[in-house]
Amino acid sequence: MTPLRLIFLALAIWGAIHPMYWFVTWFQENGWSIMAMVDAWHVNAATSGLVWDLTIAAIALTVFVIAECISRKRYIGLVAIPATFCIGVSCGLPLYLFLRSKPD
Repeated sequence: MTPLRLIFLALAIWGAIHPMYWFVTWFQENGWSIMAMVDAWHVNAATSGLVWDLTIAAIALTVFVIAECISRKRYIGLVAIPATFCIGVSCGLPLYLFLRSKPD
């Protein structure tokens, strides 16, 4: 495995663990309500801006992943889409780059 692939893999793992730590911590302190978390995301203009920034990035990544997987006929990259929407772009993007960089 190349050093670049190892970096992508490490970033995908970090991008999964680090945000999930904060999500779980928030849920433990505030109850296990998704709607309460969504409300917390929009507590002020700064957090709303970050939510929209990440939402647009996630949609752009999804369109890119679908287009690339179809054109390359390498459908394993599609697993980055649920990773993006269930965990975040911090996991989905490096995961896709890791999967895409696999030698043929």
